[in-house]
Amino acid sequence: MSAHALFVPPRPATPAAPLPFFAFLRALRANALSMWPEAAYEQDVIRRRLLSGTNLLINAPEVIRHILVDNAENYRRTHASIRILHPITGNGLLLSTGEAWRHQRRTIAPALAPRMLPLLTRHIVTATEATIADLRTLIDQPVDLLAAMQSLALDIAGRSMFSLETRHYGAPIRAMLTEYAGHARPTLLDILLPASIMAPRDLGRRRFHRRWMALIDSIMQTRMAAPATETPRDLFDLLRAARDPETGTAFSHDELRDQIATMILAGHETTAVALFWALTLLAAAPDAQHRIAVEAADLDLSAEHATEALPQLPFTRAVLSETLRLYPPAFVIVRQAIAADQCDGIDIPRGAVAMMAPWVLHRHHKLWRDPDAFDPSRFLPDAPPPPRFAYLPFGTGPRVCVGAQFALTEATLALAALTRTFHIAREDATPVLPVAIVTTQPDHAPPFRLRLRSMPDTQQSGDQGPHP
Repeated sequence: MSAHALFVPPRPATPAAPLPFFAFLRALRANALSMWPEAAYEQDVIRRRLLSGTNLLINAPEVIRHILVDNAENYRRTHASIRILHPITGNGLLLSTGEAWRHQRRTIAPALAPRMLPLLTRHIVTATEATIADLRTLIDQPVDLLAAMQSLALDIAGRSMFSLETRHYGAPIRAMLTEYAGHARPTLLDILLPASIMAPRDLGRRRFHRRWMALIDSIMQTRMAAPATETPRDLFDLLRAARDPETGTAFSHDELRDQIATMILAGHETTAVALFWALTLLAAAPDAQHRIAVEAADLDLSAEHATEALPQLPFTRAVLSETLRLYPPAFVIVRQAIAADQCDGIDIPRGAVAMMAPWVLHRHHKLWRDPDAFDPSRFLPDAPPPPRFAYLPFGTGPRVCVGAQFALTEATLALAALTRTFHIAREDATPVLPVAIVTTQPDHAPPFRLRLRSMPDTQQSGDQGPHP
Protein backbone atom coordinates (compact mmCIF):
# COMPACT_ATOMS: atom_id res chain seq x y z
CA MET A 1 0.00 0.00 0.00
CA SER A 2 1.26 3.45 -0.89
CA ALA A 3 2.33 5.88 1.80
CA HIS A 4 0.67 8.60 -0.27
CA ALA A 5 -3.01 9.39 0.03
CA LEU A 6 -4.97 8.40 -3.02
CA PHE A 7 -6.41 11.22 -5.11
CA VAL A 8 -10.22 11.25 -5.21
CA PRO A 9 -11.40 13.30 -8.21
CA PRO A 10 -14.55 15.40 -7.86
CA ARG A 11 -17.85 14.04 -9.16
CA PRO A 12 -21.42 15.29 -9.52
CA ALA A 13 -23.61 15.21 -6.42
CA THR A 14 -25.45 11.92 -5.87
CA PRO A 15 -29.09 12.19 -4.70
CA ALA A 16 -29.76 10.48 -1.37
CA ALA A 17 -33.01 8.94 -2.62
CA PRO A 18 -34.46 8.03 -6.03
CA LEU A 19 -35.52 11.10 -7.97
CA PRO A 20 -39.20 11.75 -8.76
CA PHE A 21 -40.09 11.26 -12.41
CA PHE A 22 -39.70 14.83 -13.68
CA ALA A 23 -36.53 15.38 -11.65
CA PHE A 24 -35.19 12.12 -13.12
CA LEU A 25 -36.00 13.37 -16.62
CA ARG A 26 -34.32 16.73 -15.93
CA ALA A 27 -31.20 14.94 -14.68
CA LEU A 28 -31.21 12.69 -17.75
CA ARG A 29 -31.19 15.77 -19.98
CA ALA A 30 -28.77 17.90 -17.96
CA ASN A 31 -26.28 15.32 -16.66
CA ALA A 32 -27.24 11.65 -16.55
CA LEU A 33 -24.51 10.94 -13.99
CA SER A 34 -26.64 12.66 -11.35
CA MET A 35 -29.77 10.58 -11.87
CA TRP A 36 -28.72 7.53 -9.85
CA PRO A 37 -29.20 7.59 -6.04
CA GLU A 38 -26.68 6.51 -3.41
CA ALA A 39 -28.25 3.03 -3.22
CA ALA A 40 -27.31 2.43 -6.86
CA TYR A 41 -23.65 2.21 -5.81
CA GLU A 42 -24.40 -0.41 -3.14
CA GLN A 43 -27.19 -2.66 -4.44
CA ASP A 44 -27.29 -5.30 -7.17
CA VAL A 45 -30.38 -3.91 -8.82
CA ILE A 46 -32.43 -0.72 -8.62
CA ARG A 47 -35.97 -1.10 -9.93
CA ARG A 48 -38.34 1.75 -10.61
CA ARG A 49 -41.50 2.44 -12.55
CA LEU A 50 -40.96 4.86 -15.42
CA LEU A 51 -44.29 5.95 -16.85
CA SER A 52 -46.05 2.65 -17.65
CA GLY A 53 -42.90 0.54 -17.84
CA THR A 54 -40.18 -0.93 -15.67
CA ASN A 55 -36.65 0.45 -15.54
CA LEU A 56 -33.85 -1.58 -13.96
CA LEU A 57 -30.29 -0.55 -13.18
CA ILE A 58 -28.27 -3.78 -13.11
CA ASN A 59 -25.03 -4.03 -11.11
CA ALA A 60 -24.81 -7.82 -10.61
CA PRO A 61 -22.02 -9.07 -12.92
CA GLU A 62 -23.72 -12.41 -13.62
CA VAL A 63 -26.95 -10.69 -14.65
CA ILE A 64 -24.99 -8.31 -16.86
CA ARG A 65 -23.38 -11.33 -18.49
CA HIS A 66 -26.80 -12.89 -19.02
CA ILE A 67 -28.22 -9.78 -20.70
CA LEU A 68 -25.23 -8.80 -22.85
CA VAL A 69 -23.72 -12.22 -23.61
CA ASP A 70 -25.75 -15.35 -22.84
CA ASN A 71 -29.19 -14.08 -23.88
CA ALA A 72 -28.21 -11.06 -25.96
CA GLU A 73 -30.71 -11.93 -28.71
CA ASN A 74 -33.54 -11.15 -26.28
CA TYR A 75 -32.44 -7.54 -25.84
CA ARG A 76 -32.51 -4.65 -28.31
CA ARG A 77 -31.65 -0.98 -28.29
CA THR A 78 -34.41 1.31 -27.07
CA HIS A 79 -36.33 3.62 -29.40
CA ALA A 80 -34.73 6.64 -27.73
CA SER A 81 -31.23 5.26 -28.34
CA ILE A 82 -31.97 4.68 -32.02
CA ARG A 83 -33.45 8.11 -32.69
CA ILE A 84 -30.55 9.83 -30.88
CA LEU A 85 -27.68 7.82 -32.41
CA HIS A 86 -28.91 7.36 -35.98
CA PRO A 87 -28.27 10.97 -37.11
CA ILE A 88 -24.53 10.59 -36.40
CA THR A 89 -23.90 6.90 -37.17
CA GLY A 90 -26.45 6.07 -39.83
CA ASN A 91 -26.94 2.34 -40.21
CA GLY A 92 -23.37 1.50 -39.24
CA LEU A 93 -22.17 -1.20 -36.88
CA LEU A 94 -23.44 0.59 -33.78
CA LEU A 95 -27.13 0.46 -34.73
CA SER A 96 -27.48 -2.30 -37.30
CA THR A 97 -29.21 -5.51 -36.25
CA GLY A 98 -29.69 -9.09 -37.36
CA GLU A 99 -27.96 -10.29 -40.52
CA ALA A 100 -26.98 -6.71 -41.50
CA TRP A 101 -25.03 -6.40 -38.25
CA ARG A 102 -23.44 -9.84 -38.63
CA HIS A 103 -22.33 -8.95 -42.19
CA GLN A 104 -20.82 -5.66 -41.02
CA ARG A 105 -19.08 -7.20 -38.03
CA ARG A 106 -17.57 -10.06 -40.07
CA THR A 107 -16.37 -7.62 -42.72
CA ILE A 108 -14.89 -4.99 -40.39
CA ALA A 109 -13.19 -7.26 -37.84
CA PRO A 110 -10.17 -8.27 -40.00
CA ALA A 111 -9.33 -4.60 -40.70
CA LEU A 112 -8.99 -3.96 -36.97
CA ALA A 113 -7.25 -7.22 -36.07
CA PRO A 114 -4.03 -7.00 -33.98
CA ARG A 115 -1.91 -7.86 -37.04
CA MET A 116 -2.96 -4.52 -38.57
CA LEU A 117 -1.71 -2.47 -35.60
CA PRO A 118 1.77 -1.73 -37.06
CA LEU A 119 0.12 -0.09 -40.10
CA LEU A 120 -2.17 2.03 -37.91
CA THR A 121 0.49 2.76 -35.27
CA ARG A 122 2.46 4.77 -37.81
CA HIS A 123 -0.46 7.17 -38.11
CA ILE A 124 -0.84 7.38 -34.32
CA VAL A 125 2.81 8.30 -33.83
CA THR A 126 2.91 10.83 -36.69
CA ALA A 127 -0.15 12.68 -35.34
CA THR A 128 1.15 12.59 -31.75
CA GLU A 129 4.51 14.00 -32.78
CA ALA A 130 2.78 16.88 -34.58
CA THR A 131 0.68 17.66 -31.49
CA ILE A 132 3.74 17.61 -29.24
CA ALA A 133 5.52 20.02 -31.60
CA ASP A 134 2.53 22.39 -31.39
CA LEU A 135 2.40 22.15 -27.59
CA ARG A 136 6.12 22.93 -27.32
CA THR A 137 5.32 26.42 -28.58
CA LEU A 138 2.99 26.93 -25.59
CA ILE A 139 5.41 26.20 -22.76
CA ASP A 140 4.57 28.13 -19.57
CA GLN A 141 1.36 29.47 -21.07
CA PRO A 142 -2.23 28.50 -20.25
CA VAL A 143 -3.11 25.56 -22.51
CA ASP A 144 -6.50 24.11 -23.39
CA LEU A 145 -5.66 20.39 -23.30
CA LEU A 146 -9.25 19.40 -24.01
CA ALA A 147 -9.08 21.13 -27.39
CA ALA A 148 -5.58 19.76 -27.96
CA MET A 149 -6.69 16.17 -27.28
CA GLN A 150 -9.75 16.60 -29.49
CA SER A 151 -7.51 17.83 -32.31
CA LEU A 152 -5.03 15.00 -31.71
CA ALA A 153 -7.70 12.29 -31.68
CA LEU A 154 -9.29 13.75 -34.81
CA ASP A 155 -5.91 13.89 -36.55
CA ILE A 156 -5.25 10.25 -35.61
CA ALA A 157 -8.69 9.29 -36.91
CA GLY A 158 -8.11 11.17 -40.17
CA ARG A 159 -4.65 9.74 -40.76
CA SER A 160 -5.62 6.20 -39.73
CA MET A 161 -8.83 6.25 -41.75
CA PHE A 162 -7.76 8.24 -44.82
CA SER A 163 -3.98 8.92 -44.63
CA LEU A 164 -5.03 12.57 -44.59
CA GLU A 165 -4.21 15.33 -42.19
CA THR A 166 -7.51 16.66 -40.84
CA ARG A 167 -6.59 20.32 -40.52
CA HIS A 168 -8.83 21.11 -43.50
CA TYR A 169 -11.73 19.03 -42.18
CA GLY A 170 -11.10 19.34 -38.46
CA ALA A 171 -13.04 22.56 -37.91
CA PRO A 172 -16.26 21.44 -39.66
CA ILE A 173 -16.12 18.00 -38.00
CA ARG A 174 -15.67 19.53 -34.54
CA ALA A 175 -18.45 22.07 -35.23
CA MET A 176 -20.86 19.35 -36.27
CA LEU A 177 -20.00 17.10 -33.32
CA THR A 178 -20.60 20.05 -31.00
CA GLU A 179 -23.93 20.71 -32.72
CA TYR A 180 -24.84 17.03 -32.39
CA ALA A 181 -24.53 17.22 -28.59
CA GLY A 182 -27.63 19.42 -28.61
CA HIS A 183 -29.57 16.87 -30.66
CA ALA A 184 -28.47 14.06 -28.31
CA ARG A 185 -30.28 15.31 -25.20
CA PRO A 186 -33.40 13.13 -24.90
CA THR A 187 -36.88 14.57 -24.41
CA LEU A 188 -39.95 12.91 -22.95
CA LEU A 189 -41.34 12.27 -26.43
CA ASP A 190 -38.03 10.68 -27.49
CA ILE A 191 -38.60 8.14 -24.72
CA LEU A 192 -42.32 7.62 -25.27
CA LEU A 193 -42.57 7.39 -29.07
CA PRO A 194 -41.42 4.38 -31.10
CA ALA A 195 -38.55 5.09 -33.48
CA SER A 196 -40.91 4.78 -36.45
CA ILE A 197 -42.91 7.85 -35.32
CA MET A 198 -41.18 11.21 -35.62
CA ALA A 199 -40.72 13.25 -32.47
CA PRO A 200 -40.61 17.06 -32.81
CA ARG A 201 -36.81 17.18 -32.53
CA ASP A 202 -36.37 14.52 -35.19
CA LEU A 203 -36.76 17.11 -37.97
CA GLY A 204 -33.62 18.88 -36.79
CA ARG A 205 -31.86 15.54 -36.38
CA ARG A 206 -32.69 14.56 -39.95
CA ARG A 207 -31.34 17.85 -41.30
CA PHE A 208 -28.19 17.29 -39.27
CA HIS A 209 -27.91 13.73 -40.60
CA ARG A 210 -27.98 14.93 -44.22
CA ARG A 211 -25.29 17.56 -43.64
CA TRP A 212 -23.10 15.20 -41.59
CA MET A 213 -23.19 12.41 -44.17
CA ALA A 214 -22.49 14.94 -46.94
CA LEU A 215 -19.34 15.96 -45.05
CA ILE A 216 -18.24 12.33 -44.70
CA ASP A 217 -18.92 11.83 -48.43
CA SER A 218 -16.73 14.81 -49.30
CA ILE A 219 -13.83 13.41 -47.24
CA MET A 220 -14.25 10.02 -48.94
CA GLN A 221 -14.17 11.67 -52.37
CA THR A 222 -10.95 13.48 -51.49
CA ARG A 223 -9.39 10.21 -50.39
CA MET A 224 -10.56 8.28 -53.47
CA ALA A 225 -8.94 10.92 -55.68
CA ALA A 226 -5.51 9.93 -54.31
CA PRO A 227 -3.43 7.59 -56.53
CA ALA A 228 -3.87 3.91 -55.79
CA THR A 229 -1.09 1.92 -54.10
CA GLU A 230 -0.24 -1.77 -54.11
CA THR A 231 -0.38 -2.12 -50.32
CA PRO A 232 -3.00 -0.74 -47.88
CA ARG A 233 -2.21 2.68 -46.44
CA ASP A 234 -5.04 3.05 -43.95
CA LEU A 235 -8.43 1.80 -42.74
CA PHE A 236 -10.12 3.19 -45.83
CA ASP A 237 -8.04 0.91 -48.06
CA LEU A 238 -8.67 -2.02 -45.73
CA LEU A 239 -12.43 -1.44 -45.58
CA ARG A 240 -12.77 -0.88 -49.34
CA ALA A 241 -10.98 -4.16 -49.94
CA ALA A 242 -12.78 -6.05 -47.17
CA ARG A 243 -15.11 -8.88 -48.03
CA ASP A 244 -17.54 -10.74 -45.84
CA PRO A 245 -15.71 -14.06 -45.20
CA GLU A 246 -18.99 -15.99 -45.48
CA THR A 247 -20.67 -14.31 -48.47
CA GLY A 248 -17.80 -12.55 -50.25
CA THR A 249 -19.86 -9.34 -50.26
CA ALA A 250 -18.13 -5.96 -50.09
CA PHE A 251 -19.49 -2.80 -48.51
CA SER A 252 -21.64 -0.59 -50.70
CA HIS A 253 -20.80 3.12 -50.82
CA ASP A 254 -23.51 3.96 -48.27
CA GLU A 255 -22.45 1.11 -45.96
CA LEU A 256 -18.83 2.24 -46.12
CA ARG A 257 -19.85 5.84 -45.41
CA ASP A 258 -21.92 4.79 -42.38
CA GLN A 259 -19.04 2.69 -41.00
CA ILE A 260 -16.68 5.65 -41.34
CA ALA A 261 -19.16 7.99 -39.64
CA THR A 262 -19.51 5.50 -36.78
CA MET A 263 -15.74 5.12 -36.42
CA ILE A 264 -15.15 8.87 -36.38
CA LEU A 265 -17.65 9.27 -33.54
CA ALA A 266 -16.64 6.17 -31.57
CA GLY A 267 -12.92 6.40 -32.26
CA HIS A 268 -12.26 10.12 -32.09
CA GLU A 269 -14.66 11.38 -29.44
CA THR A 270 -14.04 8.61 -26.90
CA THR A 271 -10.25 8.69 -27.27
CA ALA A 272 -10.16 12.47 -26.90
CA VAL A 273 -12.05 12.47 -23.61
CA ALA A 274 -10.07 9.46 -22.30
CA LEU A 275 -6.78 11.30 -22.92
CA PHE A 276 -8.14 14.51 -21.40
CA TRP A 277 -9.27 12.73 -18.22
CA ALA A 278 -5.96 10.84 -17.98
CA LEU A 279 -3.98 14.09 -18.17
CA THR A 280 -6.31 15.72 -15.63
CA LEU A 281 -5.75 12.84 -13.21
CA LEU A 282 -1.98 12.88 -13.76
CA ALA A 283 -1.87 16.61 -13.06
CA ALA A 284 -3.32 15.82 -9.62
CA ALA A 285 -1.08 12.75 -9.09
CA PRO A 286 2.54 13.80 -9.79
CA ASP A 287 3.96 10.48 -8.57
CA ALA A 288 1.99 8.62 -11.23
CA GLN A 289 2.98 11.22 -13.83
CA HIS A 290 6.65 10.79 -12.95
CA ARG A 291 6.36 7.02 -13.12
CA ILE A 292 5.04 7.16 -16.69
CA ALA A 293 7.87 9.51 -17.67
CA VAL A 294 10.43 7.10 -16.25
CA GLU A 295 8.77 4.11 -17.89
CA ALA A 296 8.72 5.75 -21.31
CA ALA A 297 12.01 7.64 -21.12
CA ASP A 298 14.27 5.17 -22.91
CA LEU A 299 11.73 3.55 -25.21
CA ASP A 300 11.73 3.98 -28.95
CA LEU A 301 8.27 5.40 -29.64
CA SER A 302 9.00 6.15 -33.28
CA ALA A 303 6.62 5.13 -36.04
CA GLU A 304 8.81 2.14 -36.88
CA HIS A 305 9.12 0.73 -33.35
CA ALA A 306 6.20 1.98 -31.25
CA THR A 307 4.26 -1.27 -31.63
CA GLU A 308 7.16 -3.22 -30.10
CA ALA A 309 7.36 -0.70 -27.23
CA LEU A 310 3.75 -1.24 -26.13
CA PRO A 311 4.43 -4.24 -23.83
CA GLN A 312 7.03 -2.11 -22.02
CA LEU A 313 4.40 0.44 -20.94
CA PRO A 314 2.47 -1.50 -18.25
CA PHE A 315 2.06 1.44 -15.87
CA THR A 316 0.98 3.79 -18.66
CA ARG A 317 -1.60 1.21 -19.69
CA ALA A 318 -2.70 0.85 -16.04
CA VAL A 319 -3.22 4.62 -15.75
CA LEU A 320 -5.32 4.54 -18.90
CA SER A 321 -7.35 1.55 -17.64
CA GLU A 322 -7.99 3.32 -14.34
CA THR A 323 -9.01 6.46 -16.23
CA LEU A 324 -11.53 4.41 -18.20
CA ARG A 325 -12.84 3.00 -14.92
CA LEU A 326 -13.39 6.43 -13.38
CA TYR A 327 -14.54 8.13 -16.60
CA PRO A 328 -15.98 5.47 -18.93
CA PRO A 329 -16.64 7.21 -22.27
CA ALA A 330 -19.82 5.16 -22.74
CA PHE A 331 -21.37 5.84 -19.35
CA VAL A 332 -24.46 3.65 -19.82
CA ILE A 333 -25.53 0.63 -21.89
CA VAL A 334 -29.29 0.42 -22.39
CA ARG A 335 -31.26 -2.58 -23.63
CA GLN A 336 -34.98 -3.39 -23.80
CA ALA A 337 -36.28 -6.90 -23.14
CA ILE A 338 -38.08 -8.40 -26.14
CA ALA A 339 -39.55 -11.20 -23.99
CA ALA A 340 -39.81 -11.65 -20.23
CA ASP A 341 -36.60 -12.95 -18.69
CA GLN A 342 -35.18 -14.00 -15.34
CA CYS A 343 -31.65 -14.38 -13.97
CA ASP A 344 -30.35 -14.91 -10.42
CA GLY A 345 -33.75 -14.17 -8.95
CA ILE A 346 -34.14 -10.90 -10.87
CA ASP A 347 -37.32 -10.78 -12.96
CA ILE A 348 -37.13 -8.70 -16.14
CA PRO A 349 -40.61 -8.13 -17.61
CA ARG A 350 -41.25 -7.97 -21.34
CA GLY A 351 -40.54 -4.44 -22.54
CA ALA A 352 -38.52 -3.54 -19.44
CA VAL A 353 -35.53 -1.24 -19.94
CA ALA A 354 -32.34 -2.71 -18.46
CA MET A 355 -29.54 -0.24 -17.84
CA MET A 356 -25.94 -1.32 -17.22
CA ALA A 357 -24.11 1.87 -16.30
CA PRO A 358 -20.30 1.60 -16.33
CA TRP A 359 -20.26 4.92 -14.43
CA VAL A 360 -22.07 3.22 -11.53
CA LEU A 361 -20.65 -0.27 -12.01
CA HIS A 362 -17.05 0.96 -11.97
CA ARG A 363 -17.66 2.77 -8.65
CA HIS A 364 -19.78 0.10 -6.98
CA HIS A 365 -18.87 -0.42 -3.33
CA LYS A 366 -19.26 -4.20 -3.52
CA LEU A 367 -16.95 -4.57 -6.49
CA TRP A 368 -14.09 -2.13 -5.89
CA ARG A 369 -11.96 -1.05 -2.97
CA ASP A 370 -11.76 2.76 -2.66
CA PRO A 371 -14.07 2.97 -5.68
CA ASP A 372 -13.88 6.75 -6.10
CA ALA A 373 -10.08 6.96 -5.81
CA PHE A 374 -7.53 7.12 -8.61
CA ASP A 375 -5.47 3.96 -8.14
CA PRO A 376 -3.66 2.68 -11.27
CA SER A 377 -2.16 -0.26 -9.36
CA ARG A 378 -5.50 -2.05 -9.73
CA PHE A 379 -4.54 -2.75 -13.35
CA LEU A 380 -0.86 -3.63 -13.09
CA PRO A 381 0.05 -7.07 -14.48
CA ASP A 382 0.58 -8.62 -11.01
CA ALA A 383 -2.69 -7.26 -9.57
CA PRO A 384 -5.76 -9.50 -9.31
CA PRO A 385 -8.05 -8.81 -12.28
CA PRO A 386 -11.33 -6.95 -11.71
CA PRO A 387 -14.41 -9.13 -11.24
CA ARG A 388 -15.72 -10.44 -14.56
CA PHE A 389 -18.34 -8.13 -16.08
CA ALA A 390 -17.65 -5.44 -13.46
CA TYR A 391 -15.38 -3.47 -15.81
CA LEU A 392 -16.95 -2.57 -19.16
CA PRO A 393 -15.19 0.43 -20.76
CA PHE A 394 -15.78 -1.10 -24.21
CA GLY A 395 -18.93 -3.09 -23.50
CA THR A 396 -18.93 -6.88 -23.72
CA GLY A 397 -20.48 -9.78 -25.58
CA PRO A 398 -21.29 -9.77 -29.30
CA ARG A 399 -21.52 -5.96 -29.28
CA VAL A 400 -18.14 -5.35 -27.65
CA CYS A 401 -16.31 -2.47 -29.34
CA VAL A 402 -14.56 -3.87 -32.42
CA GLY A 403 -11.94 -1.11 -32.24
CA ALA A 404 -11.02 -1.54 -28.56
CA GLN A 405 -7.47 -2.76 -29.24
CA PHE A 406 -6.77 0.12 -31.60
CA ALA A 407 -8.20 2.64 -29.12
CA LEU A 408 -6.05 1.30 -26.27
CA THR A 409 -2.94 1.34 -28.46
CA GLU A 410 -3.65 4.89 -29.59
CA ALA A 411 -4.27 6.26 -26.11
CA THR A 412 -1.35 4.39 -24.48
CA LEU A 413 1.22 5.62 -27.00
CA ALA A 414 -0.09 9.18 -26.96
CA LEU A 415 -0.18 9.32 -23.16
CA ALA A 416 3.37 7.96 -22.86
CA ALA A 417 4.76 10.41 -25.42
CA LEU A 418 3.00 13.42 -23.91
CA THR A 419 3.96 12.60 -20.33
CA ARG A 420 7.61 11.93 -21.01
CA THR A 421 7.83 15.26 -22.86
CA PHE A 422 5.95 17.56 -20.47
CA HIS A 423 5.37 18.19 -16.80
CA ILE A 424 1.59 18.64 -16.72
CA ALA A 425 -0.07 20.86 -14.11
CA ARG A 426 -3.40 22.58 -13.66
CA GLU A 427 -3.42 26.34 -14.00
CA ASP A 428 -6.25 26.73 -11.47
CA ALA A 429 -7.98 24.66 -8.79
CA THR A 430 -11.54 24.86 -10.12
CA PRO A 431 -13.01 21.33 -9.98
CA VAL A 432 -13.65 19.70 -13.33
CA LEU A 433 -16.88 17.70 -13.16
CA PRO A 434 -17.90 15.01 -15.64
CA VAL A 435 -21.09 15.56 -17.62
CA ALA A 436 -22.76 12.72 -19.51
CA ILE A 437 -24.34 13.63 -22.82
CA VAL A 438 -23.17 11.22 -25.52
CA THR A 439 -19.83 10.54 -23.84
CA THR A 440 -18.44 11.48 -20.42
CA GLN A 441 -17.32 15.06 -21.07
CA PRO A 442 -15.85 17.68 -18.70
CA ASP A 443 -18.19 20.48 -17.66
CA HIS A 444 -15.61 23.02 -18.82
CA ALA A 445 -12.18 23.13 -20.46
CA PRO A 446 -9.74 24.02 -17.65
CA PRO A 447 -6.41 25.68 -18.41
CA PHE A 448 -3.24 23.63 -17.93
CA ARG A 449 0.40 24.67 -17.80
CA LEU A 450 3.13 22.62 -19.47
CA ARG A 451 6.86 22.58 -18.79
CA LEU A 452 9.42 20.62 -20.76
CA ARG A 453 10.57 17.60 -18.81
CA SER A 454 14.29 16.92 -18.55
CA MET A 455 15.33 13.28 -18.79
CA PRO A 456 13.74 11.73 -15.69
CA ASP A 457 15.87 9.94 -13.16
CA THR A 458 15.63 6.16 -12.96
CA GLN A 459 14.09 5.99 -9.51
CA GLN A 460 10.46 5.05 -9.89
CA SER A 461 7.73 6.10 -7.53
CA GLY A 462 6.24 3.57 -5.16
CA ASP A 463 3.08 1.58 -5.66
CA GLN A 464 0.04 3.73 -6.29
CA GLY A 465 -2.18 2.23 -3.64
CA PRO A 466 -4.35 -0.78 -2.90
CA HIS A 467 -5.84 -3.15 -5.43
CA PRO A 468 -9.55 -3.75 -5.91
